[in-house]
Amino acid sequence: MAFFTHHICRGLSSSAVRNAAIKHVTIIGAGQMGAGIAQVAAATGHSVTLVDTSEDILKKSIKGIEGSLKRVAKKKFADKPEAAVEFLQKVLQNVSISTDAASAVGATDLVLEAIVENIKVKQDLFGGLDKLAPAHTIFASNTSSLPIGDIASSTNRLDRFGGLHFFNPVPVMKLVEVIGTSATSQETFDSLLNFSKALGKTPVSCKDTPGFIVNRLLVPYMMEAIRLHERGHGSKEDIDIAMKLGAGYPMGPFELLDYVGLDTAKFIMDGWSAMDPGNPLFAQSEMLNKLVAEGKYGKKTGEGFYKYK
Repeated sequence: MAFFTHHICRGLSSSAVRNAAIKHVTIIGAGQMGAGIAQVAAATGHSVTLVDTSEDILKKSIKGIEGSLKRVAKKKFADKPEAAVEFLQKVLQNVSISTDAASAVGATDLVLEAIVENIKVKQDLFGGLDKLAPAHTIFASNTSSLPIGDIASSTNRLDRFGGLHFFNPVPVMKLVEVIGTSATSQETFDSLLNFSKALGKTPVSCKDTPGFIVNRLLVPYMMEAIRLHERGHGSKEDIDIAMKLGAGYPMGPFELLDYVGLDTAKFIMDGWSAMDPGNPLFAQSEMLNKLVAEGKYGKKTGEGFYKYK
């Protein structure tokens, strides 16, 4: 992603830097996840700079944040319309937008990436920003499946690099997985934990292993549901009903796959399979591969395992 309009080379100290509370956050990527994180951070009093490649993307993102905040305000201040307007204005004042990541990281406490799940793109992004951000700045990725250590390897701040995996929709989902690598300092990890708590979230500590905690359990579960169906041991409808009524899940595995995106599920499995080809949990699914090849990604394309109007 072409975020860099100019390069400023600045030497960074490799010694440990004491991190105060995170107050200013630069979020790279103004899609659904980035916008959700920006909204929650701004609503909890943080100064946020939201960065993406074009003004149009950013304007659409801000419009989405405003709409989400209006729904929050309507519920929170049902009998106080003036308070609702004040809340909305106060939160939006905490968010600024930029198409220039280089300038956006010049005085920030945290750079959080929420861009495409492509390790080379993420490495290029952080490798460039590493030369521009202050020495105290913590870098974090919102990746759901890529190794944090591999992303961090493009920088010279391995001790100030971690993972912050939020869940969609960010304003609603309470969990944040906080991931530390073998090089992440305890100080950095504690700062990320405290930041998550300051957002009103519940953080859990994770090691830098494939899928961390949630996806490491959830994705193989969804894949086994597909294999169960492929073997003819249950229809997708019956499997979904069984897991909702028998296990108390709000969505069945096929409904969840369509919601997450079949392309996303395949991308994760392809990555894990490449890292550990002998692991049967990471085995390929012909049915999933076929649907993705046909462009049937789920709800976002109108058809996946189910059809949507």
